[in-house]
Amino acid sequence: MPGAAGVLRIGNASGFYGDRFDALREMLTGGPLDVLTGDYLAELTMLILARSRLKNPDRGYATTFLRQLEEGLGLAHERGVRIVTNAGGLNPAGLATAVRELAEKVGVPVRVAHVEGDSLPVPEGFLTANAYLGGAGIAACLDAGADIVVTGRVTDAALVTGPAAARFGWGPDDLDALAGAVVAGHVLECGTQATGGNYAFFRGHDLRRPGFPVAEIHADGSSVITKHDGTGGVVDVGTVTAQLLYETGGARYAGPDVTARLDTVRLDQDGPDRVRISGVRGEAPPPTLKVGLNRLGGWRNEVVFVLTGLDIEEKARLVREQFTDALDRSGTRPEEVRWELARTDRADAATEETASALLRLVVRDPDPETVGRAVSGTAIELALGSYPGFHVTAPPGKGAPYGVFEARYVPVGEVPHLAVLPDGRRVTVPPPATTRPLRDADEPALPAPLADPGPTRPAPLGRIAGARSGDKGGDANVGVWAVDEDAWRWLAHELTVDRFQELLPETAPLTVVRHVLPHLRALNFTVHGLLGEGVAAQHRFDPQAKAVGEWLRSRHLPIPVSLLEAARGRETDPAAHVPPEAHA
Repeated sequence: MPGAAGVLRIGNASGFYGDRFDALREMLTGGPLDVLTGDYLAELTMLILARSRLKNPDRGYATTFLRQLEEGLGLAHERGVRIVTNAGGLNPAGLATAVRELAEKVGVPVRVAHVEGDSLPVPEGFLTANAYLGGAGIAACLDAGADIVVTGRVTDAALVTGPAAARFGWGPDDLDALAGAVVAGHVLECGTQATGGNYAFFRGHDLRRPGFPVAEIHADGSSVITKHDGTGGVVDVGTVTAQLLYETGGARYAGPDVTARLDTVRLDQDGPDRVRISGVRGEAPPPTLKVGLNRLGGWRNEVVFVLTGLDIEEKARLVREQFTDALDRSGTRPEEVRWELARTDRADAATEETASALLRLVVRDPDPETVGRAVSGTAIELALGSYPGFHVTAPPGKGAPYGVFEARYVPVGEVPHLAVLPDGRRVTVPPPATTRPLRDADEPALPAPLADPGPTRPAPLGRIAGARSGDKGGDANVGVWAVDEDAWRWLAHELTVDRFQELLPETAPLTVVRHVLPHLRALNFTVHGLLGEGVAAQHRFDPQAKAVGEWLRSRHLPIPVSLLEAARGRETDPAAHVPPEAHA
C-alpha cells in the first residue's frame, strides 16, 4: 500500500449478512476512500453458512457479496479502492475463485488474495470449528498488491487492523497503534450503528437512511469516525460511545492482534459528524485464540395463542392445562416446554388487536417428530374446544432445527494463519512472539458522588442515560452511559449490580458482572447465561438481547430532579447533543 504519510480512509459497507444491499455502491460513489470493508459474519451466520455448505460443498460463503460486486468491481477499480471482507465465511478460497471468475466476466482486472487457516478440525457432533484470526494475514495480502482480500473467520476489527498495519508498516510490537485501530474497527464493524442506527437518543436526528461509517486512521493509531458528506444519520460522541460499548465487557478488549484498553479511550467531537478517538493503549494479545463451534442442538417449534378481552389469565391457564393434558395423553411430551404470557392487552381497548395478549409456547426436543406433528396437531385440535375467541398468530408448523454456539480457546501456535497471495504463493503468518495472559483490569475509582442531589422523583432511567445491548454466545452485554458529568456521578453509584438485577428481574438468578469505564462515563454489564445456548437456540423471544438495554432504560427509579431538568433542556436544544469537549 502507499507510504506511511497521510491518512488512511477506511469505510464499511456491511454490518451483517443481509445488510443494506446498495451500501457497497453508495460507499464507493459517496466520497473518497482507500479501503472498503464488509463484515458479514456472526455466530449465527456461521451456522447458516454451514447448512448452505451441506447442500453445496462449493458454497459456505456470503453469496450476497458476489452480487454486490457485479457493479462494485468496476467502481472500486476506477477509484483505486481496495476491498477487504470476511464474506469468505467457511470457504474463503471458494469465494476468491468466484471473485476472479466474476472479474473476468465483467472485464475488470483485479488481484485477489485470501486468508485461511481459521478452519480447524471439527469435533464429533459439531458442524463448524473456526478460530478468530487477526489482521496480519490481511496485511500480507495487501503488501503483495491485492486489490481484494477475502477472509474466513477473522475478528471483526481485523478488517481494519490489517489494512492499517499494511499502510503504516506497523509490526506486532506497535501495540498502541494496533489498539487504536482495533477500537476504530469495533466502531465500524456494525455499519450504521455508528451513525445513529439503533441509537438510544434517536429523536432529533434524521435516521430514515443513515449513511455507513468511515474511519480516518493516522499513523499513531488515532482516528476520526465520520461518514460521507450528504448521507443521513449522525456521528457524535454519543453514537460512538454506544457502539464502543456494544458486545464488549471489561476494560481489556482482547483480540489476536492486541489487547486494547477500553479504559484509555478518549472521545472528542471534532466538528459536525466527526468524532476523534485518541489515547488508546494496547497490551500484548493473550496466548490463546477464541474458537467458535456450531452444532445442531435439536428441534424446536412454537405456537403463539391470541387471548382477547376479559379473563386473560384464566384463558391462558385453560389452554396450558389443555395442552399439557393432551401431550401427556399422547406420550409425546417434548423435553423442554416453555410458556410466556405477554400482556399486550389494554382495558376497554378501541381495537381488537390492542385488546389482545399473546401466549407463546416454545418446545424443544432432540426428536423432530416430538416437536412437529404432535405439537402442531394438538394446537389445531384445541381450536373449537378451548377459551373463547381462540386463535393463533400463524398456522402451527412442523418445527425446525436450532443451533448451539460454543466458545473454546486453543494456544495461538496451534492455529495455522495463511495468506494466499494474488500469485498463489502461500505465506505462513507467524503468531505473535510476545503474549500476555488475560486478566481483569483493576477496578477504577468511582467519581465523587453528587454533593447535594436534591429531591428525586420516579422516572425512566433512559431520561438521563443511554444504553445498547447485544449478545456474546449465551451471555448478554448491556452498556449504559451517562449524558453528562453530573448524571455520571449519580449513575456510577446508583446503578450497582443489585440495582441492575432489581430493575431487570429476569437477571436476578444469574451472575451479573459490572465494569466501569470512566473516560466513557459508562458502565458495562455482562449477564451470564441470559441467552441460554446462544442466538441460534432462540432461548428468549429477544435471542440476541438487542432490546435489553431499552428495557433497562424504560424502568423507573428515583432520579434527582436536577438531572431530569438538565436532560429536558438538552432535548429542546439540538446543539446540546454535540458535547463541547472530550469526556474527562
